[in-house]
Amino acid sequence: MSKRSLSLALALPALLLAGCGGTVNRGLESVHQPVVSRADYAFDLSTANGHLAPGEAQRLDGWLVSLNVGYGDNVGIDDPSPYATPARAEVAQQVARYGLLLADTAPITAQPLTPDTLRVVVTRMSASVPNCPDFSREGNHEFQGSMTSNFGCAVNSNLAAMVARPQDLVRGQPGAPSVDPATATKAIQTFRAAKPTGAGGLQSETTGGK
Repeated sequence: MSKRSLSLALALPALLLAGCGGTVNRGLESVHQPVVSRADYAFDLSTANGHLAPGEAQRLDGWLVSLNVGYGDNVGIDDPSPYATPARAEVAQQVARYGLLLADTAPITAQPLTPDTLRVVVTRMSASVPNCPDFSREGNHEFQGSMTSNFGCAVNSNLAAMVARPQDLVRGQPGAPSVDPATATKAIQTFRAAKPTGAGGLQSETTGGK
């Protein structure tokens, strides 16, 4: 046996074993699923007589700009005062400029608050699909009834990138408790009531002559 034939004979079992390795995807539901991660950002503001101290509203606005807050972010206030102080309304006014409402509660933070301060906490979630793309398993020489290792990476990665509220991947929106039939059928009624595009006949256009 020549050296080349011997090399091929030794390499063939290794190639067959290599085809059986990698990520196994035996079902129609891919093993590559979006994972939602959460991050909390805290910012302490000084208060005076229940109001934000002078200049604190501007500091808060600059901090919100730096975070680029927007739809999908959750903004809460950790206020040790048991009363609804005007400072809460002043913070809500700043947050409303970004199209957001204050949450009823704020996440628990590690550091305690100092007297005459309140803490604004922005909670942001993001979604991604770990280990994608995954080319650890090829599509040929398949003996385990598995899809390719990269199966599901494209669809689920796009879903994770496009969803406006990543937390909806964990718990979807409950929806309204009641439905107005008139609102639900408005689009269909508008479509049916519209005149066909050819109802006025075809427009003729003459070229040249008179």
